[in-house]
Amino acid sequence: MTAHKPHRGGATVGFVTELDAVEAGAVRYLRLWGEGAVAQRHVRTDFASALGVDAGQRALQAFAELCDHCLHYGRRPLVRHQVMCRCLGADEACFANFIAAAAEGDREDAILIATLLVRADMAMCLFDHAATVGHALRRMTQPGLHASPSRTVH
Repeated sequence: MTAHKPHRGGATVGFVTELDAVEAGAVRYLRLWGEGAVAQRHVRTDFASALGVDAGQRALQAFAELCDHCLHYGRRPLVRHQVMCRCLGADEACFANFIAAAAEGDREDAILIATLLVRADMAMCLFDHAATVGHALRRMTQPGLHASPSRTVH
């Protein structure tokens, strides 16, 4: 007989404040996405406000696909901490590192990290979504890289 083990994916491995801006954004939006429709509208609004309607929609679609694939093809349920929790869970750390590696173009590392989240046969399929999300999060968190507002010349 085996004793019930808590989900290791929720084990605290650090703090969100220790992450860079892209990784912290990935964790924040993963947590929000898991909260349901109202919180997902907040994600949609953030993406559109920071990136513009078209780029925001593309980033949102990639993020939704990424989350959907993690849900449907996950090796096990992805464990998240509460939205405002300062702790960083093991699964959240993997998710954040996956997106950061993909955004940096580290394809092999990103796919290897993805195998901790989803079935191995699905890991490669997620790379493009993760790279799109990572690039969007980078634009959202770096000054001067946001969507260009319209300007009045005269």
